[in-house]
Amino acid sequence: MKDYIIKNTAIVNEGTITHGDVWIRNSRIEKVGGSLNPAVNAVEIDGSQQYLLPGVIDDQVHFREPGLTHKATIYTEAKAAVAGGVTSFMEMPNTSPPAFTQELLEQKYETGRNTSLANYSFFMGTSNNNLDEVLRTNEKKNEICGIKIFMGSSTGNLLVDNPLILEKVFEGSEVLIATHCEEESIIKENLAALKAKKGILEPSDHPIIRNEDACFESSFRAIQYAKKYNTRLHILHITTAKELQLFGNMLPLKDKRITSEVCVHHLHFTSDDYARLGNQIKCNPAIKAPHNRQALWEALLDDRLDVIATDHAPHTWAEKQEDYEHAHAGLPLIQHSLGLMLHYVKEGKISIEKVVEKMSHAVAQCFQIKERGFIREGYFADLVLVDMHQSNTIQKDNILYKCGWSPLEGMTLPATINYTFVNGHPVYGKGVFDESKRGMRLSFER
Repeated sequence: MKDYIIKNTAIVNEGTITHGDVWIRNSRIEKVGGSLNPAVNAVEIDGSQQYLLPGVIDDQVHFREPGLTHKATIYTEAKAAVAGGVTSFMEMPNTSPPAFTQELLEQKYETGRNTSLANYSFFMGTSNNNLDEVLRTNEKKNEICGIKIFMGSSTGNLLVDNPLILEKVFEGSEVLIATHCEEESIIKENLAALKAKKGILEPSDHPIIRNEDACFESSFRAIQYAKKYNTRLHILHITTAKELQLFGNMLPLKDKRITSEVCVHHLHFTSDDYARLGNQIKCNPAIKAPHNRQALWEALLDDRLDVIATDHAPHTWAEKQEDYEHAHAGLPLIQHSLGLMLHYVKEGKISIEKVVEKMSHAVAQCFQIKERGFIREGYFADLVLVDMHQSNTIQKDNILYKCGWSPLEGMTLPATINYTFVNGHPVYGKGVFDESKRGMRLSFER
């Protein structure tokens, strides 16, 4: 494997920006320093006037394989990910069949090993009927990112609504539990009331049906379970100002037992955008009124919200063109998540150091990922070289998702990803992919 030296770059790591070189050797970061000139035959990459970031770790994606491969595959979406600076992902269990057994879960890992250009991990899925299989995840606590519970229905309808099962999973799990929190009874009540009132529904009704109360009640219930059993709980895609009272910033992240996530589309869109984008931004939980977005930003910046993710959830264009009630919920984002956050860096909304903290460092800490998420000597060389002086516009011909569309189409991002290294391998450089190596299975220190 070749050695690489990234020269004269701005290294963004652990809250600071330093200038110097980074030497990559045998898949890892060999040396971080000033001017490095090791006595080896290394490929030099000019990093001047650019930022070197640790690769983004996305803790919530839906890559649709197996069974839903008309929408996406692990190969296609991981390729889009590395083009956008995402070097590792954690994928959800609502495929077909769902990952409800350890055997089915391992089949997904095998697909990742054979096809993924990024590093990968897969969540074990929970149903009302697979408790024993779920708790077998404890035996693999250093090999699997966590257990996923849908405490609200979404694509795949993996709703877990049996209180006894929920109690036993929270009581018995030794690994992180990630939850999708929406109260199904409130959603059904809101849907029935709105249909009775107006008959034909439209995309702008989505945040009324899946409202703030549905999110709050479910998140509150998950936290009650977690506190009762001291379970390690991570609540996904927080969308409401009301929920933020459930989270604190008094403890350092490493000491938190309950953590939370915000997704890029909830930081970017509001309910005002349904008029323009309609079902393109229909997702669960819903994009809501503008005051929620403002509250999410405040909570992200003061560390009540711990990580930024995408909930990348591609559907075909045809599936999004159906009437509101039948249009599939979810949107593709992983190729543009880092670029979108760098847009807000350019606008002065957030610092680049904070973006790195929330998209790399904090995810590694939250999930206890081994030797990733930081630019540290001895760590795997998952790195992204970003040019903040070179903008790029999201267009049909440069969208890499298998579904071929993006709700961000037409937006000009202020930065370009010039290189993405995965385990020391330049999988993406200057618009060209080197697919000669695959990503690795993530390991955890628990």
